[in-house]
Amino acid sequence: MRAMVYRGPYKVRVEEKDIPTIEHPNDAVVRVSMAAICGSDLHLYHGLMPDTRVGTTFGHEFVGVVHEVGPSVQNLRVGDRVMVPFNIFCGSCFFCARGLYSNCHNVNPNATAVGGIYGYSHTCGGYDGGQAEYVRVPFADVGPSIIPAWLDDEDAVLLTDALATGYFGAQLGGITEGDVVVVFGAGPVGLYAARSAWLMGAGRVIVVDHLEYRLEKARTFAHAETLNFAEYDDIVVEMKKTTGYLGADVAIDAVGAEADGDLLQHVTGAKLKLQGGSPVALNWAIDSVRKGGTVSVMGAYGPIFSAVKFGDAVNKGLTLRMNQCPVKRQWPRLFEHLQAGYFRPSDLVTHRIPLEHIAEGYHIFSSKLDGCIKPLIVPNAA
Repeated sequence: MRAMVYRGPYKVRVEEKDIPTIEHPNDAVVRVSMAAICGSDLHLYHGLMPDTRVGTTFGHEFVGVVHEVGPSVQNLRVGDRVMVPFNIFCGSCFFCARGLYSNCHNVNPNATAVGGIYGYSHTCGGYDGGQAEYVRVPFADVGPSIIPAWLDDEDAVLLTDALATGYFGAQLGGITEGDVVVVFGAGPVGLYAARSAWLMGAGRVIVVDHLEYRLEKARTFAHAETLNFAEYDDIVVEMKKTTGYLGADVAIDAVGAEADGDLLQHVTGAKLKLQGGSPVALNWAIDSVRKGGTVSVMGAYGPIFSAVKFGDAVNKGLTLRMNQCPVKRQWPRLFEHLQAGYFRPSDLVTHRIPLEHIAEGYHIFSSKLDGCIKPLIVPNAA
């Protein structure tokens, strides 16, 4: 098969790899019909996540058709059209039993915190991802779901991470009716979080970014007010001004590890492999929220020792809530919202890139070229 392969920071290419096989009776092999490049894939692409090994295939957002199933699989049949959450989870451990699928205890021998993630370094289990023609799907009776007939592939693939994570970020904020919500980051996850905040009763939604084309999308897709942090000496001061000097009720960090302007991050992350993140956006969130407010974090971070303003969070009496999204837990409610016509996930898709040109796709997305917001990958494009 053809698959995207990592060859080092900023170096990806398409190579021939063996089609994955059934390694466990509860595995399935899925022929990928559509995948995506996620903003968190850029952390790998830039060499910022520890233990990202040469030869790895990225991609944790994908949908496809079941190609083969192991002898123990009961819920899937060859030919089923399936959506696969980015979390790999067993479904039966202490954490899975409590819906914490992203914290599964049985799928990642390399960490005690996060479970398995497709195509996201050996820190997250070392599983190959879906930016390929085929992918092995462990625990096939637990993770994948058959795609409803009314849902097309372009919308379904966005539920495997970006939309579910944005919705989860708004959930973590504990938004109540009339709340002022500020979202840091106008990438796909931030835009979905901003749109989801309205569904949870927000009275005002503000999105902060520095790329004008993304802020325009925040205005048109998420119906949000916008602030370009590059236009202000101190974006926190501006946030205080625009909220009557109180601060927002809820701040959502949808930026994560690659906040702009942190040279230390690149030195310690890319060169010394000591961390996977910059605290810039997180500190803005802590400073911008009111006393007694809530900070929701679902931006992707690796191990981080940078100077997070934890003392300020303590003294302001903040509630900090965070996790990797337990994707499958979000699907029933999101299906209801989509069937009701509240929005269409694929409205954020700007690029559809054949797998053979994925290196160019990473370059476009990473460099914020051509108005790129969300690129999809088509493995078998004509």
